[in-house]
Amino acid sequence: MDFKKKFSAFLKTVFPATKLELLLFFIFLSLYGILGGYIALNYRIIFDDRIPWDAYFSFDNRAIVMTGGGFERHPLANYLFNWIREFAYLFSDGRKNDTFRLVLAWCSNFAISLSLVQVFKYLKNIVGLPTGISVLILGFFSIFSTNILLSFTPETYTYTLFFLILFNYYAALKLRKQEKMNTVALVLAGISVGGLTITNIIKVYIPLLFEKNIFRSWQKLFNGLVRILISVAAIILLYMYRMDFKYFNFLQKSTAQYEKFSDAKTTPVWDMIASWFFGGNILLSGYELRDYHSKKGFYFKALFMDVYQSWIPYVFVGVVTTLILWSIFRNFKNKFVQLLVLSFAVDIVIHCVLKFGLHTAYIYGGHFIFVFPLLLGWLFHAYRDSPKILTGLSALISVLFAYLALNNLFRMEEFLNFLEAYYR
Repeated sequence: MDFKKKFSAFLKTVFPATKLELLLFFIFLSLYGILGGYIALNYRIIFDDRIPWDAYFSFDNRAIVMTGGGFERHPLANYLFNWIREFAYLFSDGRKNDTFRLVLAWCSNFAISLSLVQVFKYLKNIVGLPTGISVLILGFFSIFSTNILLSFTPETYTYTLFFLILFNYYAALKLRKQEKMNTVALVLAGISVGGLTITNIIKVYIPLLFEKNIFRSWQKLFNGLVRILISVAAIILLYMYRMDFKYFNFLQKSTAQYEKFSDAKTTPVWDMIASWFFGGNILLSGYELRDYHSKKGFYFKALFMDVYQSWIPYVFVGVVTTLILWSIFRNFKNKFVQLLVLSFAVDIVIHCVLKFGLHTAYIYGGHFIFVFPLLLGWLFHAYRDSPKILTGLSALISVLFAYLALNNLFRMEEFLNFLEAYYR
């Protein structure tokens, strides 16, 4: 009976548990599905065996689908994508055709739609917001560029976004009940989150810092360290098995990758942070075309985001960033907010301080962009007894929502024109 209760609780945590959650899930699944289905059936951008990488926005679709990506950054991604690839082959009769692309797109769609349900669960069950405000924030988040692009993109970021939101919701439930995270949960979270992108592994262990009296009892502290070691050991064993225990390859490859993705660019750092790290994961900018070719001599056009060319997007990004900072300062003593901030700080250090991949930071939103709607939720919660401020915040989010929708719809039309011109 205990197992049945735990399994039932697990299902209710991961999947839609109420009629409203189920409705929202199917709405997102349908809307993203229309976009992804149209792209998959009419264009070869989602997967083309001739294009090794970077067809659009520096996503490595083919490399990820076929191998799980580089072992130094995505140590266990091959396990997940082997399953996804074989699942797609079931429907495409083993061919890499439009049906193959469609299944890949719908797997991504399913993951992103579930991610949005997780955000709604957090806003309702952890923050305790009214349904109307929760839906407003969720709708705003649903048209972030990260969600739109990942909804049809077979990449590690797509599934990382889902696993990170799910993990943060689960950690918040444990924190609210003042319960410790069990070893099995840490192992699974480490494998799913850190296994897809190694830099995210630290986020799995941040919630342990908030366990009750963990720093006041040597026994509890030791227990926490043991749970972490078991989780890390499980990841290392799976990773070494993939590497055939040739661990020196990891050190050599990691050094090369850092040098490659941290090269200085001509764009000022502040603009890369504003346009690509913060802005690019929310508000699509104009595009830049580049000529690429594979080692086999196949030439193709690649699409990248440019920095913003107008003052309006910078104002939009500035307003959203201000709201996030406002929420952090207003809820500074809130342990749920502290957990989110520490998680977000990992990405700020990696991309903005160390400048790793800052020139393509708009593709990394799957690692952190979910923090934005959750912090917006906590901002509304902080003023739950101030009707005028709540009305003002709702109006402001509605205006931002409208501008974001118009901008991203316009930019997606440009993206489809690019596909029509080069990826028929």
